[in-house]
Amino acid sequence: MSNAQGTHRATPAAAGHTPGVRLVPRVLVAAVLAGGTGAYVMADKAVQLTVDGQPRTVHTFADDVGGVLRRQGVSVGAHDIVAPRPDQPVHDGDEVAVRYGRPLSLTLDGRHQRIWTTGRTVAEALSLLGVRADGAYLNASRDASIGRHGLFLDVRTERTVTVLADGREHTVRTNAGTVRQAVADAGVTMTGQDTTSVDPDSFPRDGQTLSVLRITGREEIHREPVPYRTVTQHDPALAAGTQAVVNPGRTGLRKITYSFRTVNGVRQRATITGSELERAPVDRVVRVGTRALPDNGGHGGSLGGGQGGGGPAGSADHLNWHGLAQCEAGGRPHAVDPTGRYGGLYQFDSHTWHSLGGHGRPQDAPAAEQTMRAKKLYVRSGSHPWPACGHRLHG
Repeated sequence: MSNAQGTHRATPAAAGHTPGVRLVPRVLVAAVLAGGTGAYVMADKAVQLTVDGQPRTVHTFADDVGGVLRRQGVSVGAHDIVAPRPDQPVHDGDEVAVRYGRPLSLTLDGRHQRIWTTGRTVAEALSLLGVRADGAYLNASRDASIGRHGLFLDVRTERTVTVLADGREHTVRTNAGTVRQAVADAGVTMTGQDTTSVDPDSFPRDGQTLSVLRITGREEIHREPVPYRTVTQHDPALAAGTQAVVNPGRTGLRKITYSFRTVNGVRQRATITGSELERAPVDRVVRVGTRALPDNGGHGGSLGGGQGGGGPAGSADHLNWHGLAQCEAGGRPHAVDPTGRYGGLYQFDSHTWHSLGGHGRPQDAPAAEQTMRAKKLYVRSGSHPWPACGHRLHG
């Protein structure tokens, strides 16, 4: 019994000692936990974050604005606005705003540009750009939203334009996109060939003064000759100093259209508005002799008499000169070809006629002299001077 009791008494004493030893750690743990909770509560911050106009309250341990955005998964680019700046410290109760930039393809009064704006609507974007939209033409509603992908926006602000027409001045406020439309807005009508002093399809500028040109006119068609070329061919079969016309040539014809205009009652200088070749010219082809002249041995004087006895021309007397004259000139001593360059029974040109001793024009000389000089030419050059009719001499 006593042993059991001793053992029983010893147990409480030991038990009373053990709780005293363990109490200190438990108190310390409680104190530490109490202090940690306070630190946790102090580090947490409530921040109002507004992204593109959508507000929400977030709790964060971040030290600066950039940290808040990263922890909320909000990424920003070069064209976005963050307020305060990302490197600024953040405190409990602060407000952070993010506005995304949007690409805007803007045509403002005829000038195109690509810009970035943080405006979420057309009206906001115009306000940020400082564009007065009162009375302006817009291709989109002012309340239209601008998405992150951007928007094509055409803006024509109201401008003052002065139109001078028919001796009167018309001033108008207009948001027209062309000078032509501004003229119409001013109550001026253009008809027919009427135009303006500037390109009617150009953009009218604020303060611009322009004139309406009343135009009447007509067109006239003229036909004008086109001269032919003369092509020279050297021919060793012909004696030097002689020529033979292979093709007399033909003048061409060109149709030219002229425009005659009257502008505001003043007649203008005619202008060419069209040109068309109706008939091409044909080259005149002339063969020029290159064969050296023979030595006549002083017999030229006998040719002057026109007799065929002892001179060189006598060898040509038996030829059919009548037939050649009929072929070349119809037997008419005063015949002249259409070009006016060849004349007489045998259609001499002036150069050949003079080289044979003739004076003046061949068609003005007596028929006998023409025949004498034709014989002289034959003795010198044969029938080559008459390429088309020379064969008649032997027929």
